[in-house]
Amino acid sequence: MKPRVLVTRHVYPAAIAMLQERCVVDYVDSRDVMDAERLARKLSLAQGVVCQLTDPLTADVIAQAPALKVISQVAVGYDNVDVAAASARRIVVTNTPGVLTEATADLTFALLLAAARRLPTAERFLREGRWQRWEVDLLCGRDVHGQTLGIVGFGRIGQAVARRAKGFGMRVVYASRRPAPDDVAAGLGARHVPLDLLLKESDFVSLHVPLTDDTRHLISVPQLCAMKRGAILINTSRGPVVDERALAAALDEGLLGGAALDVFEREPEITPELLQRDDVVLLPHVGSAVTSVRSLMCALAARDCDAVLHGERPQHPVNPEVLV
Repeated sequence: MKPRVLVTRHVYPAAIAMLQERCVVDYVDSRDVMDAERLARKLSLAQGVVCQLTDPLTADVIAQAPALKVISQVAVGYDNVDVAAASARRIVVTNTPGVLTEATADLTFALLLAAARRLPTAERFLREGRWQRWEVDLLCGRDVHGQTLGIVGFGRIGQAVARRAKGFGMRVVYASRRPAPDDVAAGLGARHVPLDLLLKESDFVSLHVPLTDDTRHLISVPQLCAMKRGAILINTSRGPVVDERALAAALDEGLLGGAALDVFEREPEITPELLQRDDVVLLPHVGSAVTSVRSLMCALAARDCDAVLHGERPQHPVNPEVLV
């Protein structure tokens, strides 16, 4: 008998075709998000689930899925999944790292440039018919070339951002639990420093850490106060890494030069004070929003789900210890 797989939301069609070869697929082809109650009902007969960041795979939901063997996430982050509860049941959790590295790094640097050169403000100024003439100080921004970029978290994406910064002649410092290998750091011209020194030295601070208990509100009042005056904060990692109300207050106080955010604490809600500011660039979580990348993410999640259900090793297990 073919295993049953729940696909919780709309995905690219190649993923469904791949699953249907060896599985019975319950595909919820919708943009809506299921609440925990409906999700639990749908999972009651499923052996596998292909899910997204919006799906609440809590301990309670997992407990109501007695046949579940694999949770396959279409994302790198998986803070919506109670991995401990899954591991206790020897349920494999997978994600899709690597494939979105370059797209997210591109978006990060686009945000850096947009915030530095005030591009959203300039575009609105033009579209609103307010541009009358060239003026020597019209919408002047700040330098990027030659400035110091601080990268918090130096994994795949952090290093990809450093490669782009090198092309702009930026000085790069990074903070990470473990220093990168010497040859990697040397090739990128990146210097490992403590977080407090990074905040003090950097003209731009870019966040690339996973969301854990240790990184939740990693950037809050003390860190914002420690940042170099006029610096710009960029977050393309996970929303709760930044205390948004503290950020809004720091901007009000003139401690920072601006911010650029693709992720938020309570998506899709945005802290109202941030919405009102021209010195904050806001995007709707589009870091990996490249058609080829998102399609491949869906396919990778489907492939790993299928692999586990047929006794094969998945490519990207989050909790590999359950495979032993």
